[in-house]
Order: sequence, then C-alpha cells, then structure tokens
Amino acid sequence: MKTKTTLLLTGSLFFALAGLTPAQAAVDEAAAQALAKKNDCFKCHAVDKNKKGPSLKKIAEKYKGKADGEEKAIKNMTTGPKVKLEDGTEEEHKIIDTKDPKELKNLAQWILSR
Repeated sequence: MKTKTTLLLTGSLFFALAGLTPAQAAVDEAAAQALAKKNDCFKCHAVDKNKKGPSLKKIAEKYKGKADGEEKAIKNMTTGPKVKLEDGTEEEHKIIDTKDPKELKNLAQWILSR
C-alpha cells in the first residue's frame, strides 16, 4: 500500500510540475542577438535605453501580453513601415535580412522577453 501511495504521489507531482514548464521552446538568445547584430538593430535600439529608436524593453512593454504581439513585432521587422523616432522624425524601419520564419520568431520572442 505504501508503494502504491508513493507512486501515486510521485506521478501526481510529475504531472503538476510538467504543467509549469513553458509550452514553447526556449528562446535562443545567442542566435537572436547575432541576427540583431548582423542587421544593425543595435545602431538604433539598446536593450534598456532609448537610442535613435525605442529600447527593446519599451518595445516589449508595447506588445507583451497581446495575442498578436509577436506577429506585430515580426511585421515591423519584415515590412519596413514608417516609424517615429525618439527625436520626432519618421523614417522607414530597416527590413531584417532573413526569410527564415524560425529566426524571425526567435528574434521577436527574444525582444518580447526583455
């Protein structure tokens, strides 16, 4: 009886902890940073301070918790929309030089995790 109880508790604990793990794969931070660096993103953006463009933290705050946040971040990186800069001027956002949806998703998730 003691063995059954132990197995039952162990199994229950396993399933409870499994529910705490994220459903998505972890962000590959090194790959995201390399892609951002390759595309000169850090020329206009810093992680926690505004430069020519908003900080990655500010971008993350804008999209975090929104169902379409990741999609909107990717759209901004891939379509070159007009963006308003910190000094009030506007220019077209640089288009990320990759068509790989996994790389784009990883970069967006990295930005939104800031």
